[in-house]
Amino acid sequence: MTAPIYVINGPNLNRLGTREPEIYGRTTLAEVENICREAAGETPLEFRQSNREYEIIEWIHEAIDRPAVGIVINPAAFTFTSIAILDALKMFPGPIIELHISNIHRREEIYHRSLVSKVATAVIAGLGPRGYLLAVGAMNEWVPAN
Repeated sequence: MTAPIYVINGPNLNRLGTREPEIYGRTTLAEVENICREAAGETPLEFRQSNREYEIIEWIHEAIDRPAVGIVINPAAFTFTSIAILDALKMFPGPIIELHISNIHRREEIYHRSLVSKVATAVIAGLGPRGYLLAVGAMNEWVPAN
């Protein structure tokens, strides 16, 4: 069986579609999940969201132990604050794509310093929900043939 792609979403992303639509758009997280599943094709996909830092860390550990082919992570606010998520991602041996719906570099200065970027294989920011399509598509290309 092919190893899965993990798509992990951080705090407040369960509010997509209604939270600050001028920044994040009107696409819901359920619609983002559908986009990801379509992009994954035959590759299994674990799509998760939590407002709790410890759950995100546990899912990264799960991706390490399972193992997963790669992780697409939108850590949201934890991008800028969580050394614990950074440390968990350091242990993951495969590719990691850090993803942000908005362009964090065009926003307030507090959003300019990502801890996750230090371990990410690639970063996608500012493409809206389409960024997920590109991230999962790229990750799917890295799936080893079985």
